[in-house]
Amino acid sequence: MRGAPVLIRDIAGMRAFMSGRGPSALVPTMGALHAGHLALMRRGAQLAGDGGVAAASIFVNPLQFGAGEDFDRYPRDLDADLKKLHGLADAVFAPDAAEMYSRPQRYGISLPPMAAELEGKFRPGFFEGVAAVVCKLLNIAAPDFAVFGAKDYQQARVIGGMARDLNFRTTIEVESTVREPDGLALSSRNEYLSAAERAEAPRMFSELQRAAGAIRDGADFADACGRGERALRESGWRMDYFEARNASDLSAPLRGKPVVILAAGRLGGTRLIDNVEV
Repeated sequence: MRGAPVLIRDIAGMRAFMSGRGPSALVPTMGALHAGHLALMRRGAQLAGDGGVAAASIFVNPLQFGAGEDFDRYPRDLDADLKKLHGLADAVFAPDAAEMYSRPQRYGISLPPMAAELEGKFRPGFFEGVAAVVCKLLNIAAPDFAVFGAKDYQQARVIGGMARDLNFRTTIEVESTVREPDGLALSSRNEYLSAAERAEAPRMFSELQRAAGAIRDGADFADACGRGERALRESGWRMDYFEARNASDLSAPLRGKPVVILAAGRLGGTRLIDNVEV
């Protein structure tokens, strides 16, 4: 039975804690934990088993934030996060930036073209920052499993491909998106929404579902997605994309192959993303 997690601030301490303790799982997060994170942590604890070690990392990674993004105001509450992880995690690795980047990050991961599209197009450098920090975390903790959420669909594909191509010992697990009763995907950034924006926010998921249904019924990919994007723009969203892609590699979609529809846009000052698999 897991109790209060051990808080670890340094890389050497995390390596020592994770070493030789049986099956292990890591859930990388940026903190501000919500029910979606806790579902990932429960899966991590399940993968580790009673005799193994389940850990979370909490680190707001500066490398994945671009100029003008919300790095400085991203919600941080380590004490609250530790309380939420009671009974779920054996350890929480919460380094500061000086520990993770004790010298300038001069080396990185070469990413495939997929990483330059969708999120990569609208957030230049984002996936390079994600790949760098995930590579570091997997090297530090060396877990048997790392658990990510399907809400960040493109991120999960990039990380999974990196782990396979570079022969990491870690198996990447991707768990389903956790949603509010009205369909809004859980996100730490949801707390930025005003009351009116929160009432409007589920529309993105509704339009994704509508587009998915239209595609299942034979509608053209571009027509179905274009209708969804127009509906959101007419409701006040500033859309970055609303696109159907091949579910396995995010290439152009093809009939008869699994498809995912991905959307990203701003509602007021808050950028939200979501996706639905067809």
